[in-house]
Amino acid sequence: MTDEELPDDGPRRPVLRIVRGDPSPEEVAALTAVLAAASGGGGAPEDTGPRSVWTERESLVRRPLSPGPGAWRASALPR
Repeated sequence: MTDEELPDDGPRRPVLRIVRGDPSPEEVAALTAVLAAASGGGGAPEDTGPRSVWTERESLVRRPLSPGPGAWRASALPR
């Protein structure tokens, strides 16, 4: 639903309320911009393209151990 389709139930609560001090309009605008940027925007995630092989976490997982005769020697040998 867009804002035009929502029923008008009267006055809305303000999103931002100043409780202390007397900020200038520029200060309120700066605070609003920072809060909007921190909210993440809510848009679709960016397509970052193909992932690098260097960033794959699967390569950091150790291979399963295979117990048996000579296994301790084979555990240090590269495959």
